[in-house]
Amino acid sequence: QVQVVESGGGLVQPGGSLRLSCAHSGFTFSNYAMTWYRQAPGKGRELVASINSGGNTNYADSIKGRFTISRDNAKNMVYLQMNSLKPEDTAMYYCDLARVGTSYHYWGQGTQVTVSS
Repeated sequence: QVQVVESGGGLVQPGGSLRLSCAHSGFTFSNYAMTWYRQAPGKGRELVASINSGGNTNYADSIKGRFTISRDNAKNMVYLQMNSLKPEDTAMYYCDLARVGTSYHYWGQGTQVTVSS
C-alpha cells in the first residue's frame, strides 16, 4: 500500500525559511513524478513544484526563485525548500505521487505552513 506523508510545516515570519519533506513508501515501481500542491482557505488547489524521475523540475511562477524541489530516490524522499516566505504562501501543502503512464495518484494528509508576523 502506497503511503505518502508530509512533514516540516509550521509558523514562520515573513522572509523566513522552511523545508517540507515528503516520505513515500509501499511501492516497487520506479517511474513516478512527485508534486507539491498547496491550498489556501477559500482558494483552489495550486501546483507549486514538481519533479520527475529524471530530476526535471517545474515551478509555479509565484514561487520561482524562492522555492526549490529536490528528491532523494535512495531514501524515497522529496523536499521543498522554501525561502523568502511571504504571507501569501500560507496554505496547506500536499505531496502527490503520480505513477507515470497511469492515472494513479497518491496523496498525503498535508502539512500547514503559516507565514505571519
